[in-house]
Amino acid sequence: MTRVDFYISPNQAIDASLQLACRIAEKAYSKNNRVYVHVQDPQQVKRLDDLLWIFRDGSFVPHCQSSDKHVTQAAVVIGCGELPEIAPDVLINLADEVPNFFTRFERVAEIVSGTEPARNIARSRFKFYRERGYPLETHELNS
Repeated sequence: MTRVDFYISPNQAIDASLQLACRIAEKAYSKNNRVYVHVQDPQQVKRLDDLLWIFRDGSFVPHCQSSDKHVTQAAVVIGCGELPEIAPDVLINLADEVPNFFTRFERVAEIVSGTEPARNIARSRFKFYRERGYPLETHELNS
């Protein structure tokens, strides 16, 4: 059964969720997991793609957008909409809704920023998983 972890950041900066997604993607990649980062829209795909190159000095997270022709070879794939024909281990969800393909993953990381609207939207996702019996963990982050 898919394990779901909610990562709750107190940070309210505009790109706080993207920064956290980068950190989680890097950690998952370092553990030899393949990662799919599901984002809200094409603009967020581009922002995260750019950020993964520069989010931390010395970091290297090989990644591509889901529309890239090398998508099957990438360790980390970023997209919105439907899951491309890949088989990653970890789903990082930055979208407001639970993607309909989440059960294809061993693990889901739900990212929640410190804004009240983001927390309210995340509560509905938490309720969705809880009502269906998925194992849930919540991680309150310090920064």
